[in-house]
Amino acid sequence: MSGISGHWAFAFGVLGNIVSFIVFLSPLPTFYKIYKKKSTDGYQSIPYVVALFSSMLWIYYALLKTNTTLLITINSFGVFIETIYVGFYLFYAPKKSRVQTIKMILLFVVCGFGAIILVTEFLFKGAVRGQVVGWICLIFSLCVFVAPLGIVRQVIKTKSVEYMPLLLSIFLTLSAVVWFFYGLLLKDINIAIPNVLGFILGILQMVLYVIYNKKEKAILKEQKLPEKLQNHMVISIDEKNKNFPELTEEQIIDIVKLGSLISSGKIHIASCLHDAACASAKIENTPNNLQTVEA
Repeated sequence: MSGISGHWAFAFGVLGNIVSFIVFLSPLPTFYKIYKKKSTDGYQSIPYVVALFSSMLWIYYALLKTNTTLLITINSFGVFIETIYVGFYLFYAPKKSRVQTIKMILLFVVCGFGAIILVTEFLFKGAVRGQVVGWICLIFSLCVFVAPLGIVRQVIKTKSVEYMPLLLSIFLTLSAVVWFFYGLLLKDINIAIPNVLGFILGILQMVLYVIYNKKEKAILKEQKLPEKLQNHMVISIDEKNKNFPELTEEQIIDIVKLGSLISSGKIHIASCLHDAACASAKIENTPNNLQTVEA
């Protein structure tokens, strides 16, 4: 039974490596936008710094455990690609964002990771050390999934999904499912538990994207509507009374004549843009050859 479980765990581990590889590459469109804009304005470095720190922790945890080669492979790639992301961000970030990012790197990667290694190496031995590092990994894995909530807050505040990486949310959700089963089959709660929250938060981000993306499209559609109507004359009717103004007999006769000319195609009305003085109409093939109706 354990042999079958081990084979399934290996299968989910390989699948997890593939999905996580895509997860690590999913921010590439975001950084392409940063490259095009030559600015990181609107984007945050928190998810990438935390992801870098988390990958380093998982490598350390995997080195203390057995049969965790698949954790080492994917997190080694994670350290490599997240380092590139952070460096790219620092290159294009304004001074304030650059300083904040450097502070986070010093706090998490240098001080935090260094302190964890020193404390666990000197204060804990054997299996206990692995358990302590495992719980630390669990906590900071939750931080990786919680980090994008800053972007979720921004989406709700601005009612725009411009800065929400939908592709990243989709693959994080899928990755959470795969790694949950991997941890479950290995009976390692430190791997399984964080991915439950990761799945929930991933679904939340996708739901928000769908909601606010629809609202954004509706707003853009409303903004384009006046442009289509700007060359048209709009006649409003009192919907409460639904009564036309009283007309004299001569006015009625003129309206009937004008209607017959419009229906026969003998009248051409020229529209004008935001200038009531230029509204005119041309009537062709009449006894006087040309008549003008002013609007």
